[in-house]
Amino acid sequence: MKVLAFAASNSKQSINRQLAAYTTGLMPGAEVEILDLNDYEMPLFSTDREAELGQPEQAQAFFRKIGEADALVIAYAEHNGSYTAAWKNLFDWTSRIDQKVFQKTPMLLLATSPGPGGARNVLNQAKTSAPYFAGDVVADVSVANFYDVFDMDAGQVSDQAVAEQIRTAAAALAEQAEAVTA
Repeated sequence: MKVLAFAASNSKQSINRQLAAYTTGLMPGAEVEILDLNDYEMPLFSTDREAELGQPEQAQAFFRKIGEADALVIAYAEHNGSYTAAWKNLFDWTSRIDQKVFQKTPMLLLATSPGPGGARNVLNQAKTSAPYFAGDVVADVSVANFYDVFDMDAGQVSDQAVAEQIRTAAAALAEQAEAVTA
């Protein structure tokens, strides 16, 4: 099973990337690729730029990566209650290739923040909009107070209740992905 994972953030120290990596590590036997959104940086999307540039190779490559995956793990960072500019721009360019950006790939949506909100606002936006873009959301998990529940040195969740919630979601994603590819 091929699992594509990324943080919907371009932060080099992204706690969401750490959460995505931890989660994919709970999927034994999976072939995991973790993307860095910095590799998909493009000019700010506009229809004028699209007319000038067409569909940039970065957006095409990102769309192909999703199409090659059996499962997606996306961890959303929240900026001012919404998506990061880096994610929104990549998503906008990619959606112009095909509105079915997620290509019916089973998805686990995650979000975390240092505070008590756990990036729930952006997670709810992502979960609500995913079906419009051919997203098959199998599970979603919001992790509040990241630094209180994640052992940075060990690279793992230290809170047992949160760890169990993520294990259950990762198992559901693996089961759904295996059912789809069987």
